[in-house]
Amino acid sequence: MGWFGKKDKVIDLGERYRKNQERISKIKETAPETREAPGQEFDFFGSLSSPATSEESANPEEKKKKLAKRLIDITEKIEDLSNQIYHLQQRIETLERKAGIGSSG
Repeated sequence: MGWFGKKDKVIDLGERYRKNQERISKIKETAPETREAPGQEFDFFGSLSSPATSEESANPEEKKKKLAKRLIDITEKIEDLSNQIYHLQQRIETLERKAGIGSSG
């Protein structure tokens, strides 16, 4: 007997997480390993906020690599937070079912 009248349907919640982790590891392998200092992950404007930096003399290829790495880091954090929110929603739904509260439809 399935939950809520759905028989023979199994939802593997871990599969989505595993696929995301595989994709992240592939992206990390292809991306350059430059890590920014802690606290600067959300410094989107980088060189725009400070005049005359050494990045102005860097070639466009290095800038592209740094931007790609920054975007990968931001995407990674968003995905991690999304996964955390999803797991919290699942826990809340479980607790509501146990307590007998929540919407009935």
